[in-house]
Amino acid sequence: MRLRNATLAAASAIALVLAVPASAGAATGDFLYKVGRGAETGLADPVSGECVDLPGATTDVPAFAPENHTRSTATVYLDFDCAGDVFFVMLPGKKYSNRLHLRSVVFS
Repeated sequence: MRLRNATLAAASAIALVLAVPASAGAATGDFLYKVGRGAETGLADPVSGECVDLPGATTDVPAFAPENHTRSTATVYLDFDCAGDVFFVMLPGKKYSNRLHLRSVVFS
């Protein structure tokens, strides 16, 4: 009887581990944006809950035209370090025009 309970508990634990998604800490998918004169770049499977300063964005020339192709909500900021009062919330699949400038992003 104890062996059967132990086997059932072990099988349940394995099933639970396999049911949890492997990328629980990542915003699965791509976050695209443009830099400079319109060169498209992006982040692949960015980490959730951490602010990311966008590579290619500078103090003088921000990134622009973001596209959120992740499964998470992205909050984009005009300032570095996800600071400041200017930000926009992007649901998964949302795209903004070239007029939206950004320098950092955090994913839910």
